[in-house]
This record gives sequence, C-alpha cells and structure tokens, in this order.
Amino acid sequence: MLNKALKLFTWPAIAGLLAAVLLLQWHNFQNLEHKVNAIAERGSYADVVASAVPAVVNIYTSKLVRERIHPLMNDPFFRRFFRSSAMPRERMENSLGSGVIVSSEGLILTNRHVVAGADEIRVAFYDGREVLARVVGSDADTDLAVLQVELDNLQAITQGSPDQARVGDVVLAIGNPYGFGHSVSQGIISGLGRYGLKLSTYEDFIQTDAAINQGNSGGALIDTRGHLLGINTANVQSEGAATNIGLTIPADLALNVMADLVQYGKVIRGWMGLDVKPVPSNGGSALLVKATDAGGPAQKAGLLPGDIITHFDEQAIVDARLTMQQIAQMRPGDIIDIQLRRNTQQLSLQAIIGERPSNNR
Repeated sequence: MLNKALKLFTWPAIAGLLAAVLLLQWHNFQNLEHKVNAIAERGSYADVVASAVPAVVNIYTSKLVRERIHPLMNDPFFRRFFRSSAMPRERMENSLGSGVIVSSEGLILTNRHVVAGADEIRVAFYDGREVLARVVGSDADTDLAVLQVELDNLQAITQGSPDQARVGDVVLAIGNPYGFGHSVSQGIISGLGRYGLKLSTYEDFIQTDAAINQGNSGGALIDTRGHLLGINTANVQSEGAATNIGLTIPADLALNVMADLVQYGKVIRGWMGLDVKPVPSNGGSALLVKATDAGGPAQKAGLLPGDIITHFDEQAIVDARLTMQQIAQMRPGDIIDIQLRRNTQQLSLQAIIGERPSNNR
C-alpha cells in the first residue's frame, strides 16, 4: 500500500520537474535568441544613418573659365588669319562636393576648396530640394568655408565630441562621392592629431579608413550615435595604390572657425610675429628665435634672434607646433608671459598678442 502511494506521489513530482527543466530551457533559448537579435541590431547603423543623413548636403559648383589664347590673337591684323574655331572661348567648369548643416537657420560647413572661385553654388538636400547658396566666409588656413541658404525646415547635425574620440572607434563618412549623392561608408578612426601633410596651415586631422573619395570633401564624419566628429577633407593618394587614408578636420576646430567667419567675416587668430625653430633643452624642448617681424608683438616685447624660449605662461614647451597653434587660438590684446634664455641669462618678458595677418587668397 505504501509503495503504491509512493508511486502515485513520485510520478507527478518527476513530471513536474521535467516540465520545469523544459520551461527553463525554453526560457534560456528565448534569452539567447533575444541576445542574438540585439547583437544583429547593433550590427546595423541604419537608424544612425537615418538620423544624420538629412543634415548632409550635396554641393554642385559652376565656374566660368575663359580659355587662354596666344598674344597674337589680340591683334586684329593677325586674328584674321585664324579660323573662328581658334578664337578664344568661354566654358563652364563644374565640380562637386559635400556640406554639413550645422544650424537650422541655414548655415552649412564645407571645405574651402569645394567652393573656391565658384560663380554659382547649388545645394541639393536629402528631401529633394535644391537652392542656391552664398559664401558667408572662408578660411585658407584650415580649408574651411561657411555657406548660407534661405530655406525652412532644415535639420542640423548633432554635435559630437572629437576630443573624446579614440583610435579604433567605429565611424561613418557621409557625402557625395563622384556625384552618387548621400553615400555612406564605414570604418574606424585610424589616428588622431595628424599634421605635417602641407594640406593647410593648421593641421590636426582625424585619420580614418572610411572611404573618402572625390566629392566627399566637406561631408560629415559621424560616430555610431550619429553625432558629428569632423568635416571630411582629403584622401591621401598614392600612385597605383589605394591608401585607405582619409583625413577629417575635427568638428570643434571647424565650429570655432565658423563662429569667427559668421561674426567677423574672417578668422581672428593670435599672432606674435615670430619665426622659431624647435631645439632640445635640458632633456625637453624649446624654441629658438630665428627672426621677429618688424613692429610685431615679439619685437615690441624685446625678443631677439638667438633667444631660446622655454616657457609660455609658465608652461614648458612640449611641442612647437602645438605651442604656436595655442598662440593662434588666443585673441588680440591677450597678454602672454615668456620665459627665455639669452646667452647665460634667464629672462622673463611679456608680449601683447596681435592679430595674425589674413592668409585667404
């Protein structure tokens, strides 16, 4: 009787246990499927692209070019000996590029080389609208330009944090390569603070292997949240080989340039009128003064050729390029303390920062 009772009790218990195990396995399977789906969703940047693409525009420029002729063609006597087909002609030269809407009021950032010398600038938007644009200002030292369009319902890009970008971060480049229009490429940040490429006076490029081709110039480099990291500028070329080296101007630098162009029509930069050369000094770095501009801030402060500058504002010289860029970021009228060596003397001077002469050509 007892055995019968035990059997009656045991089988339901075993069945319940098996059901619980099966339910747990099913629950684990559901969790696994959910995780797989989540990973798959993270592998797509469709939502990110959808949020950023409307803030990127295609730029088409036209320029009237007059063909050069032989000087004899200007003489009516000689001109009659030439056929009419040999007479000087005018033609329209077209080019393309990209831009980024940075303000809902119609301000667009792009590269200076995209719009330089253009007689007409036409901007095409993601929603199909097209409108003519005017140049607010341009800056040759950074190869940046600001355009203005008169149009309603514009979506501005969300600003990112290029100062927090790291090598290895995934990035997306959006632009108008070869006229394809609103094309997206994906890669990573390959390097930071690239300079010495002689593409512009002030270089602090973000390097990426995301494809930046002809027509991408002026477009957006965004992070995986759709936030702007920089303005795509150039692709390093190597004859007969694809380099996968794209260069982008950091967004914070671009926005600072834009602010001056909008307010003043030019970029206001600090200037000391110094020609310097990096030299080693006590295990560190220093700047050897090669020359000073006549009447410039450095000369007025008493700096002489042969002086060795060791500190600006009590900060030791670490990198000559960065130091001169920091001076450029100062405003005219700012005062800077200079510590230097002159022969065996340690001297301290003060200079009043001037305004750097414009380099726009």
